[in-house]
Amino acid sequence: MSATLPAPAFPRVFWAANTTELFERAAYYSMASFVVIYLGQLGLGAYWPSTLNSLLWTLVYFLPIVSGTIADQIGFRRALLGACVLLAVGYFAMGYPVWFGGATLAADVSPAVSASGSVVAALVIGITLIGLGGSIVKPCISGTVQKSAGARATLAFAIFYMVINIGSLVGRAVAFTARRDASLSVIFAVAMVATVLALLVVLFVYKEPPRAPVLVGDTRPRKSVGRVLLDMVLVLQNRRFALFLVVSSGFWFLYTQVYNVLPLYVKRVVETSPAMDLYTVANPLVIVTCQLLVTRWFGKMRPIRSIVIGTIIIGVAMLANLLPLYTAGGVRALGVAALPIGSLAVILTVALIAFGELFTSPRMYEWIGALAPKGQEGLFLGYANLPVAIGSLVGGPVGAVIFNEIMCEGASKRADGLLDLVPAAAAKGWLLLMAIGMASAASMWLYNRWLERQPPGRSAGA
Repeated sequence: MSATLPAPAFPRVFWAANTTELFERAAYYSMASFVVIYLGQLGLGAYWPSTLNSLLWTLVYFLPIVSGTIADQIGFRRALLGACVLLAVGYFAMGYPVWFGGATLAADVSPAVSASGSVVAALVIGITLIGLGGSIVKPCISGTVQKSAGARATLAFAIFYMVINIGSLVGRAVAFTARRDASLSVIFAVAMVATVLALLVVLFVYKEPPRAPVLVGDTRPRKSVGRVLLDMVLVLQNRRFALFLVVSSGFWFLYTQVYNVLPLYVKRVVETSPAMDLYTVANPLVIVTCQLLVTRWFGKMRPIRSIVIGTIIIGVAMLANLLPLYTAGGVRALGVAALPIGSLAVILTVALIAFGELFTSPRMYEWIGALAPKGQEGLFLGYANLPVAIGSLVGGPVGAVIFNEIMCEGASKRADGLLDLVPAAAAKGWLLLMAIGMASAASMWLYNRWLERQPPGRSAGA
């Protein structure tokens, strides 16, 4: 009877990559929940904060298509070093107006634009650099995990996904601790420190993973940025995939409201000093605690059905904010742990959105792989983040309109700066967001029915 040999340990570069990812995600999520509030308090008005936040998310999820190719050409280690520098400078630029530019944070968010040109310039530079740096980190870390996983890719990416959420938890917790007795701008100092730690890991621990061996007779040139853009045209000419991008972006439109509408709503309506970093912790907590359960109970569900259910869940999540509008004392009435009922409803919304993400996000990759023509699965999966980019690009500006023009219609301002909303108007805004989720789920269902009627092809998994 032979003894079972233990599985070989993951190489050092695998753990170095995951540690880098942990610090980079900690940096990003230490400030993500407060970006629209911070920009609003700096005087960017009612619409520009969400628009700039939308730009940040779009850069992070669209540019990996190009930055991943550049990283392949110059090497992951050099690309990561450059990304960390871009991120550190970007976070510095975000805090610069308060630290050295003489700007002050207003107590509340004013609808009017009052920021100076120098403040706006620093913030735009900061957001651009953070978007560029983040877009480089993504393909480098996931590429390293893939190259170093060997035959245990499933376990390797499960660890990678867990590390992302641990970093998210750590970043939010540290930011909350640091900013309690300091200016809100300290969150960008936390992000800078975490980025420097990531830089040190790359500099002293991370080693370039081995490249795949070149096969004898393989004379194909390495993919250029131009080739990547041509491939995008090729992919988007596929009607099935292009239509999928449109219908699936509705989910991500709603997802981005966790960082657009929800912070604005809590800051301007419920609390003068909301702990948005702690409230949005519900997202990684739900993912970490429920991921295995959802996979075990619903993993055999067809991908498109799982995506539809996840989109319905994220739409229904918006309804959690209706009940506080009509309770005694309104959204500011105290509930559990002395938190306003309106804030508790937002926490529940974030948790339900995360639950919907568990049904949707991983199955999208599976669905795209099944949708791709035979032999082009890798090409199509390279563009799997396009729905996130589309949803993010639209989500910020439209979310700001829904909040300012619909929810706040007829609102009156209190002495403490908070808004007293007209319940019917606020309810209309939440119902509209829910309706967008239902429409997106219905569109996905109709898309699947349309796909089933197409001639036989690579539509498996429907």
